[in-house]
Amino acid sequence: MADRYFPNLMPDFVQEDPTLEQEIQQSGHRIPEQGTEESLVRLLATPYTTLSEKLKRAALDLKETIVVVVDTWGLTGQKVDDFTLYSGALGTALLLFKSFLVTRNGNDLILCSQIVNACDSASLHSRDVTFICGRAGVCALGAVVAKYLGYDQLLHYYLNHFKEIRLTRDLPDELLYGRAGYLWACLFINEHIGRGTILPTEMGAAVKEIFRSGRKLGGRGRSPLMFEWYGEKYWGAAHGLAGIMHILLHFELKADEREEVKETLNYMIKNRFPSGNYPASEEDKRRDVLVHWCHGAPGIALTLVKAAEVFGDKRFLQAAIDAAEVVWNRGLLKRVGICHGVSGNTYVFLALYRLTGNVEFLYRAKAFSCFLLDRAYKLISKGEMHGGDSPYSLFEGIGGMAYLFLDMVEPTNARFPAYEL
Repeated sequence: MADRYFPNLMPDFVQEDPTLEQEIQQSGHRIPEQGTEESLVRLLATPYTTLSEKLKRAALDLKETIVVVVDTWGLTGQKVDDFTLYSGALGTALLLFKSFLVTRNGNDLILCSQIVNACDSASLHSRDVTFICGRAGVCALGAVVAKYLGYDQLLHYYLNHFKEIRLTRDLPDELLYGRAGYLWACLFINEHIGRGTILPTEMGAAVKEIFRSGRKLGGRGRSPLMFEWYGEKYWGAAHGLAGIMHILLHFELKADEREEVKETLNYMIKNRFPSGNYPASEEDKRRDVLVHWCHGAPGIALTLVKAAEVFGDKRFLQAAIDAAEVVWNRGLLKRVGICHGVSGNTYVFLALYRLTGNVEFLYRAKAFSCFLLDRAYKLISKGEMHGGDSPYSLFEGIGGMAYLFLDMVEPTNARFPAYEL
């Protein structure tokens, strides 16, 4: 199992040293070699204002690299093969949008719109309907970027195309390819363009269908709600219970629906592993292995944080803290990305910091980010860390690391991309 992650040898807490940078500059002390224990400890002691600037510079350098590589945009002649947010060009567009929100560089927003336009052409005949992997992501991000640019005609174009998306009865319910992923796109539009842009009545049918489907497989001494994806009853954020519950928690639910969501989460907590981690699926309750956003404690922790916000229930907060302990101990994965890597796992600490204000969670987010800043490239080059099947992408590659670094600039505003709002 340990071959999936690096042992976390970082101190539980390192006090920031405001004189550190000044002493090095004045005394002429050598800068420690990157990727060493000395260099990592020095980063951990760096005052947050200084560190956040280092992370921002690293993110912007990564962004420039990502924009010009074949996998995403620059060397393809501005043609798109993979339009998705997960592994393709739309992920680059979302990174540029995030960069704009942090730096207010209008060139990022213009380039973002150009990439979305290419994704629009590539996705016209796609039957996938979600934000992360489907047509809804292209139209939703396109509409939001057009709103920021003040392009009213383009805004209406994307909104009209979004409203043409149809959800079939045989659609799954999960986040990456199902109803939950479509609903997140609706929420994203309303968050950035205005509440009511997508009407509750337009979303209500999908919410109702999720409950109908979940009740059909749930109950009978098990979780009140349960869902299948390709024959597996998954628990995680990407394909299972955690992701679906997370989306439902954003809606005004009836009393019985709220209770079903709450008891579904309680069922998961009750049936977690003694370690505090969670099974990947209903059928796989013996393998305490995966500590990813997509499967395991990280993604479920983010849902529990949202549940603590919605229900005001300390049990959900404590369960999220328990899951975060698993992430701290086993979350330095030998992968860099958002979906199943160190970058994604860092958001657990950021979410708990946002909710509680406890600086220990901010330190842990800082520690994971420093680990990436100090060691990711070296470990990837040595073959000791996986750079992702799509190495420049948002969810699998260094695009996710760049996004995280930008989020670390203002940690109270940090949100896991395409999952938290």
